[in-house]
Amino acid sequence: MSRGTTPSQTVGPFFSLGLPWEDGPFVVPPGTAGAIRIGGRVFDGAGEPIPDALVETWQADPGGRFDHPDDPRGRGRAGFRGFARCPTTEAGAWEIVTLKPGPVPAAGGGLQAPHLAVSLFARGLLDRVVTRIYFGDEPEANAADPVLALLDDAQRATVIAAPADGGYAIDLRLQGAGETAFFLV
Repeated sequence: MSRGTTPSQTVGPFFSLGLPWEDGPFVVPPGTAGAIRIGGRVFDGAGEPIPDALVETWQADPGGRFDHPDDPRGRGRAGFRGFARCPTTEAGAWEIVTLKPGPVPAAGGGLQAPHLAVSLFARGLLDRVVTRIYFGDEPEANAADPVLALLDDAQRATVIAAPADGGYAIDLRLQGAGETAFFLV
């Protein structure tokens, strides 16, 4: 007797029930000196905003250290969590409040450009998709980044946030024209 495959299931739309984060979109407390905003919108393959996605970020502090005991250079800045989780609005918008990260060591030497690691959860996905957000005002660091070097020009453009009033702006596109470069992890 042959057994058929089990039908697949998606991870949502249960984000508001199962994935709340006490500090939400705040990597640093409101009013922190030097805080910036990073945000944009999340779109599906048809170019429609996704109203119930979840954007999760993890990053180094401005000195390039992580708030984690396994950082070989020692723990980062006191009070800097390095983590945020933001659900999208009805218009697909998301935004986090953070400090701009510093460069971190690259495998084999050198430095990775300042960036945020991003996990995106949305209905229709069996697993999260993973990308990075780099900063458009870091051209020299970006040019030397070993991960960005793996992307062609069109892909690279999808992971570099543009300076905007009070921070940076970048849209995340799951499919279609201008699809964000996602990484296999």
